[in-house]
Amino acid sequence: MRIKRVLFALVLGTALTIPAQARADWLFTPYVGANLSRGGNDALGFDTSNSTWNYGASLAFMGAGIFGFEVDFGYSPNFFGDKDVNTFDSNVTSLMGNLIVGIPIGGQTGGGVRPYVSGGAGLLRSRLDDPEDLFDVDENSFGINAGGGVMAFFSDRVGVRGDLRYFRSIRDSNSDNATDLSLGSFHFWRASAGVTFRF
Repeated sequence: MRIKRVLFALVLGTALTIPAQARADWLFTPYVGANLSRGGNDALGFDTSNSTWNYGASLAFMGAGIFGFEVDFGYSPNFFGDKDVNTFDSNVTSLMGNLIVGIPIGGQTGGGVRPYVSGGAGLLRSRLDDPEDLFDVDENSFGINAGGGVMAFFSDRVGVRGDLRYFRSIRDSNSDNATDLSLGSFHFWRASAGVTFRF
């Protein structure tokens, strides 16, 4: 009987000294932000020097290590706004699938921070609607994005995230090679901040 108690105590002591296995996290982040350094639309006569605002959400999965993926949706009303022209409606929508590399400093439970870098590709949709029907633009483009930021958690479930990301369209270079793509002229930076829910 005494041997069983000793063995039980050894097993229990060993189990308590083994580090807890890292867990996988789902991260949902609604955000708001600003579009900066926009370009590629000057030929249409729109002001792309001023910032415009955006909002959206990100759903990310971080594995037990430092790698993960995310789906990021962003919407920017009045993206092609011109302070001298207010007679049209415009917006840009982005939907990106990204890979993430992020290191959880302080662990994956309780308080801590996770700096990260992210990049991927997806849809960039530009829309210009002129009520006077002089011109309308409704274009779906392939695009890429890359950036990074930091998440800071106050508890197991809630934190904040700051993110800076660059978006650029990809276009067909009109060569005989069907896979010959090049960077397009449409591009912008997006700075955003949001509340992150971890589950």
